[in-house]
This record gives sequence, structure tokens and C-alpha cells, in this order.
Amino acid sequence: MKKWIPIASGLATGLLAATVFFADLSPGDRNEAIAESSKNKTNAEKVYVPFGEKDEYYLFASGGHSGQMFIYGVPSMRHIRTVPVFSPDSATGYGFDKHSKEMMGGFTWGDLHHPAFSETNGDYDGKYMFATDVGNSRAAVMNLETFTVKDIIDVPNTSGPHCAAFVTENTEYMFLPTRFAVPIGREYAPLDDYSEKYRGVMSAVTFDEKKEKLNIAYQVALPPWSYDLSDAGKKVSADWAVMTTYNTEEATTNLEINASQADRDFIVLFNWKELEQMVKDGKYDEVTGQKMIFPEKHKGGMYLVPVAKSPHGVDVTPDGKHFIASGKLAPSMTVFSFEKAFKAIENKEFAGERNGIPILKYESVMEKEVNPENALGPLHTQFDDQGMAYTTMFISSEIVKWDPKTGETLDRVPVQYSPGHSVAAEGDTVAPDGKYLIALNKIAKDSYLSVGPSHPESMQLIDLRGDKMEVIQSAPVNPEPHYAQMIKADKIKTITVYPKDEKNPDAVYNQEETRIERKGNEVHVYGIAMRSKFIFDAKAERPDQIEVKKGDKVFIHLTNIDFDQDITHGFAINGYDLNIEVQPGQTNTVEFTADKAGTFPIYCTNFCSALHQEMTGYFLVKP
Repeated sequence: MKKWIPIASGLATGLLAATVFFADLSPGDRNEAIAESSKNKTNAEKVYVPFGEKDEYYLFASGGHSGQMFIYGVPSMRHIRTVPVFSPDSATGYGFDKHSKEMMGGFTWGDLHHPAFSETNGDYDGKYMFATDVGNSRAAVMNLETFTVKDIIDVPNTSGPHCAAFVTENTEYMFLPTRFAVPIGREYAPLDDYSEKYRGVMSAVTFDEKKEKLNIAYQVALPPWSYDLSDAGKKVSADWAVMTTYNTEEATTNLEINASQADRDFIVLFNWKELEQMVKDGKYDEVTGQKMIFPEKHKGGMYLVPVAKSPHGVDVTPDGKHFIASGKLAPSMTVFSFEKAFKAIENKEFAGERNGIPILKYESVMEKEVNPENALGPLHTQFDDQGMAYTTMFISSEIVKWDPKTGETLDRVPVQYSPGHSVAAEGDTVAPDGKYLIALNKIAKDSYLSVGPSHPESMQLIDLRGDKMEVIQSAPVNPEPHYAQMIKADKIKTITVYPKDEKNPDAVYNQEETRIERKGNEVHVYGIAMRSKFIFDAKAERPDQIEVKKGDKVFIHLTNIDFDQDITHGFAINGYDLNIEVQPGQTNTVEFTADKAGTFPIYCTNFCSALHQEMTGYFLVKP
């Protein structure tokens, strides 16, 4: 009898596979069949991606105070790449070469919080990734053809754009509200003058795709509150956006207590198209070189919605009809209605104003309150393809699935421990995929091999395809994943080799053109890197030698002429604290002053061939 069991099991599995892959099924039937197939897999099988095959999704996880972006594959949760954004990275030479060093602006670290993809019609388009630096008030854009940062801007008049980044439906704007209130221009002002002289400025940033440049279009001088998280409207609410704020008490010390005195804080609801028109109509002041809207002076486009005290996330449903928020310390979530808000605005159902911004009545905008039994600390909500909501519960360490239409709790799953944010597959778009959710957990004790008192943090992959949510994979992650975005892998079209740029005056594509030119005390080196040598001057007795005088300004322009996938070269000068990376086909420049006389070996830092060790040269500096 026993021998019939595996035979029968094999036949059933084969029949199921044939049904899934060859039957003429509708999308709904196919999803059900895939879900049925998934039930028969172990958790290990659900996340296993065989060698040679690729993951279905990219996960972009913010690296917090590392200033980096962590790239993972899903469902395998394999760490694929760390992309430096706001902090130098010697592994890739980021922050050492001319372009990235200039972008860094002298800063040595960043605090990367909330990444956001560029969007077209409310869907991720796979072209760019935006990110903000809470530590030093900057914003960056990454090109997803090369996974490299193209531009970083300082954001004036703000301190810590924690509430960003979020982009509008067609990437018209990236809005950067700020966490810390400061005086305009960061001028000195005593904290006794906090309510009068401090502001929480929100910046509207545009992106020129052709030039790959960010620009601040205008700013809004909001009250001196802390702006925490935000989301752009979708479809019927596409012209609008929402953001949470706390410390509306305007406390200046011991915020743990003093910023929790009022029962309610606010969601700021604003119409970005109306603000845009106000700027076009000249309804702004020119301040520190920026077009600044002052709500108490330039009326319109902004409203306050009361919400439970100390809120964190605010998230717009995929259909754009509702937004969901909650207090960090409250047991319940509130579903608000855009339609009700629009009607209340039209009828001017206001309950006073703060700093010139009308306050909508809570009852006029609230659709329902949802209170899952014993769930505590709701922070952030994501959605699946059926419109169901998944909210992280920081205090009770779980994910709660619920129906925004009825408020019914549908499922709960514990995670280890204290999830801050979560990310669903295509979760912030108008059309989430609904297959996976990842909990970004702040505490991971007892989960992995100990590495001492400082623990890794944890990301847990949750399968949404069955009747019940199921944690199917846990992956340690470096501090600190504040937020993440998950995108279908086939949306991102990377290149493997940089194309020739014949217009680049620094590029050299053959040995005969390599040369070293002196212009006064400047020395320009136009060299090439190829397996397995550097050539800086093909006509010299020693083509791999650079000789300068102490005090010379040195510019080394290096082109990798190995137009071959995965053949990246490094360029380091031993003892000179310099290292850059030159990817296949790329021309990169390092610029420095030869301030030390002596003899300094040059070598390739990226292993590139069997004779990689021989890929060396000398940098000689005459006293």
C-alpha cells in the first residue's frame, strides 16, 4: 500500500502542475491554482530560487544611518547589492571620485529613511528611486539603469525631511516635509520664541529627467510641528496628499511627555495643484532664495484633519478613496474619506484654524474607527490586490489584516519583534500585487547567531497567497530599515555595460590616445584600465607610471575599455587614501592635490582577471 502513496502523490502533483501551466484559465482561476500549488510547498520551497533563476521582485530597503540603500531579491531575500547614497563607500569608490565627492558636499554620513519610486499613472515605472537624508537634510535620485546616484541636493530651511519622500501620481513632485522645526534659514532664535520664529517647512521638489537633476520648486512654511509620514493621493484624490504631524503642542523639551498632552494631533491635507497655482499667481514670499508660501498669509489649498495623538503612518488606499491613520499609542485605526473631506471643504465645515489653516471636523471626515482586539501600536498600513489592509502593530508585535470597508479583522500573524514599517509587493501603487508582505522589525533578539551586544535587525517575509498569512522567511539586515519599496523585477531595465560616449572629453577608448598633460601646476591624466593593466601614457617608457611634483593638482580620468559584463576595475593609490571604481565602459575621474612626496604604488582593487595582481603601476611625487 505504502508504495502507492508516492505514486499517487506524484500523479496529483503532475496533474496540478499541468493544470496550472497548460490549462486555459482566467487570471482569477490561475491565481487560485497558484495559491493551491503554493499550499503544497514547504516554506523553504516557497522562497527557494534555483541558481540561474531570478527573484520575482526587487526590494529597496532604506539603510537608515548607514546612508545606504540595501537591495534584496524577493522571495529569496538574498542581499544583492548595497548602493551608497548619502555616505562614502570605499568598496565602490563612492564619495572619492569627482562626481560623487561633489554630490556628497563634504558630508561624511547620512540617514536614509523613506525611499520612493518614480511613478507613471500611479504605478511604479522602474526608472528612478528617490530618497531623503534625515541627518543632513538632503534629497537624492538614483538611476535604475545603473543603480547609481545621479544627483543630491541640500534642502534649505529644513531639518530632517523624515516625512518624505513621496511622489505624486506622475512624478510631478516629490514632497519633503520636515521632522524638526527650525527658524527660516536656520538663524539663531531662543526656544522661548519657538511658536513665533520656528517653522516646519515642506519642500516641493521637481525632477528634470533629461538632465537627471533635482530642483526645489517652492516651499511651504508650516507651523512648528513635527511632520512624520505622508502619502500622495491616487485616482480621485490624485491632486491631493496627506501627512501626519505630532507635537502640535509646540513643546520644546521632554517631548515624550510634553508632546503627548493633547488628545489629538493633525493630518495635513493639501491640494498640491492648488499650491502650484498659488505660486504661479505670485502668492508667495521670496525667502532665502526660495518661493515660500505662508499659510496664514497665502490662504488656500491646506486643511487640518484631527487624528489620535502622536500619529505615525498615513496611507492612501489603492482606489484613492480613503486614507488611514492612527495614533502610535492608540489601539485603533481611523479610516478617513476623501469624498467627505472634499464635501466638508466645499461646505466650509470648519472647527476653527491653526496658524491660518482651517481645521476640518473629525466627524465630518471620519468614515470609521477600527479596533482589532488587543492589538496595540498601529504604525503603518499596506494593501493587497483585493484592497485588504495590513497594519504593523509595534507594541503587540504583529501584522493585522483587516477590511477597510467593514473594519472586520481577518487575520493576524506574530513577527519578531516590534515592526515599524511593512512593505507589500507594489504596495504603494494603484494596483498592489498582493503576494508578499515584508515586516521591517526593529528588534531581532534570539533570531540569529549572536554577534555581540549590537544585534542585526530583521525583515520577515509573509506569504499572503493562502487563507492565512504565514511567515516564510526571516533575513537579518544591517541597521536600520526604516522603510522599503518592492517592485516587479521585470519593470527595471538595467544596462550591463556603459555605452561609448564619444562626446566626453575625459574619455579615452584606445591606447594611442592615452596621455599625461601638464597645464601649469595641474596634471591631467587620460588613461585606460583593461585586463590586466593600466595605461596612462602609451608612448612613455613606463606606460603605467604617473609622475608629478609635490603640490600639483592631479586629475586622473580613467576609462574602463573592457566592454565586457561584470569586468569592473578599481583604481587605488597606496598611501594616498584614494580609491575609485570604473565600471565596464565607464569613464571616471578622481581629483586631488599631491600633498605628499614619495613613491606610492597603484593597483586595481576589483579582482578582474587571472593576472589581476599584476594590474599595478606607480605614482611618483617629486619633493
